Amino acid sequence: MASAQLLALILALLLIIIHLLTKDRKQNKRLPPGSMGIPIIGQSLSLLRAMRTNTGERWIKDRINKYGPISKLSLFGGPTVFLTGPAANKFIFSSDSLTLKQPQSITRIIGSQNMMELIGADHKRVRGAVSYFLKPEILRKYVGKLDEEIRQHFRTNWFSHQQVKVSPSMKRLTFNVICSTIFGIKQGTTREALVNEFNNMLAGMWAVPINLPFTHFHNSLKAREKVGKILNRIIEEKRSALQRGECSSEDEDLITYLLSLGTDKGETLTEEEILDNAVLLMIAGHDTTAIVLTFIVRQLANDPIIYASVVNEQEEIANTKAPGEALTWDDLLKMKYTWRVAQEILRTIPPLFGGFRRVIKDVEFGGYLIPKGWQVFWNTSVTHMDESIFKESEKFDPSRFEKQSEIPPYCFIAFGAGPRICPGYEFAKTETLVAVHYMVTRFKWSLCCKDDTFVRDPMPSPKQGLPVLIEVKASL
Repeated sequence: MASAQLLALILALLLIIIHLLTKDRKQNKRLPPGSMGIPIIGQSLSLLRAMRTNTGERWIKDRINKYGPISKLSLFGGPTVFLTGPAANKFIFSSDSLTLKQPQSITRIIGSQNMMELIGADHKRVRGAVSYFLKPEILRKYVGKLDEEIRQHFRTNWFSHQQVKVSPSMKRLTFNVICSTIFGIKQGTTREALVNEFNNMLAGMWAVPINLPFTHFHNSLKAREKVGKILNRIIEEKRSALQRGECSSEDEDLITYLLSLGTDKGETLTEEEILDNAVLLMIAGHDTTAIVLTFIVRQLANDPIIYASVVNEQEEIANTKAPGEALTWDDLLKMKYTWRVAQEILRTIPPLFGGFRRVIKDVEFGGYLIPKGWQVFWNTSVTHMDESIFKESEKFDPSRFEKQSEIPPYCFIAFGAGPRICPGYEFAKTETLVAVHYMVTRFKWSLCCKDDTFVRDPMPSPKQGLPVLIEVKASL
């Protein structure tokens, strides 16, 4: 009897093993083509090397030529499926099988409670709170604050200078705007301490997540710890000010607004959520807008026809303002051509090379299985430079954006698309338009060097920082 039971148990185990092996073989056959590469490292180093040598688009094209628009690989410590094309973009930005995801290096530096890592109700609650502060109805009240911060930057860093390096200047401008509107930090020692550690933190964002003393990732984690201490102190100061009735959420910064959310509607955010999302917004708002502004300066220096059109539009607005009078939301609505120029910059030189999503349940796309727990990697330039979507895609042509309805959905993805469009889109637009207004109405400039090419590290950065010669047209 015992022998029969043992035999039955052995047969049952064999059947289970055969089933699992068969299931695994079937699953492997359904996985996309491609090589996973070296464990943990995978293709991370080759991708980073390609971006830093400005051959990232070639890296993408070579991969598509070899494996097609869907392939598997390993990036930044995780198994990954690479997807390209409009249909892939729609799947990435609308599928409920995917959620926001960043490489381990970025997640560990920003913090696990940022909205790109949260899912379900937590994601909806945090995104809703942040998005409310950044929507146009609220931003209207902050145009004056943005205006003064930007004018002060140009007074200090451009007005009395003959030469300026545009890239670092624009990064400092966007950092100052974030300090003012997101954190409510005025000019002074706290800003200076924060910007130093912030720059150190950025250095290891896109890195293999190996925490050893000699790595960029290790140094970034240490800088993130210091940034956290500074921001925690700011959060506590604002909490105390709220409790004393010295400020309100109606006319203050994002931190004050988030701290003031009531518990009665389940809107309240934890201190960790406020901190991690403050770091996220600091990073997102710093690089992308600074890059757009830098390459607008470059484009206008090289293209006199587009420069003249932008200047004419902005001078018409400037002529309606009294000396020292700030721009208004209605003024920004008139800057249609200027924003089309910015959009064409975003199409041809997108700040984000690509991005990641996390697969929260097994899902099929294009006839292949993408398993739960994997990450999906998408690239911006595949559709931005697709001749079937944007004719003469290499040509800089702002008129492409005169009729937005003529651009197929999920083809222009500089800010994402669909239900997952970047919540900071309107904020970035507002900041860009105000900055361009004061640059073209108060200054003229010319490039100092013939080599104005750029590299990605991982975001586009002009060689030598794009130095320009400055000529003052009018006072600020």
